Amino acid sequence: MGWKLLGEHDVLPQGEFLPLLAMPERVRISEWVTLSGAAPSRRRRALVVGVDDALERARLLRLGFGDAMGPQPELEELEIRALRICEAMQSLPRFRQVGPLRLDLLHRDGVVAGRPLGLHPREFALLWRLADAPGEPVLIGSLLKDIWRLAFRPETNSLAVHISRLRGKLRIAGLDGLIETLPDGAYRLAVGGVGGVPGTNGSPSWDTGYLPLDEGSGLGKVPAAYHTT
Repeated sequence: MGWKLLGEHDVLPQGEFLPLLAMPERVRISEWVTLSGAAPSRRRRALVVGVDDALERARLLRLGFGDAMGPQPELEELEIRALRICEAMQSLPRFRQVGPLRLDLLHRDGVVAGRPLGLHPREFALLWRLADAPGEPVLIGSLLKDIWRLAFRPETNSLAVHISRLRGKLRIAGLDGLIETLPDGAYRLAVGGVGGVPGTNGSPSWDTGYLPLDEGSGLGKVPAAYHTT
């Protein structure tokens, strides 16, 4: 199935999207913290094995990990749970929550404080595509390929025009600065500091159905093997 096993000598992958078989007792604490702090889109592809505490397994599921199992699972059960994660990775959520902004894939629009943004199809597609990798740059070539289905960079500035219009609608909704332009021309969604909607803290939460990691306590609970005295 192409699974990547995280072991004691493995470096946590950054740029690939293979499913992960994570074993906290065998992973360096820095790698486990990195995985725990990753975007939900990465955590939901991880099957965590070797967690003896049922409450800890439940907490990992609430944090958006694909699945969590106890020590010494049967191979048949491990295979079925892994296959279910693979199937889930092929599906898309209907909603994505980006701070106060709610993206609706069915209606292809965004809503802030109950008010729709009135996005055009390509404006929504751009916003949804950027939300695939929150905080990570998306190159212009990738946007042209995924949204316009172009394998080359045209002489027109259609992408820049759509980004400008999208920023204007976000600005009216109080989300100025949500879309950032990097020095190399790539775009990304700001991970923090999204401006000004009352009652929000500006922190984005991705993929509705998965809780934000911190739960009011930073990185949350560290596996027992890493507790210090």
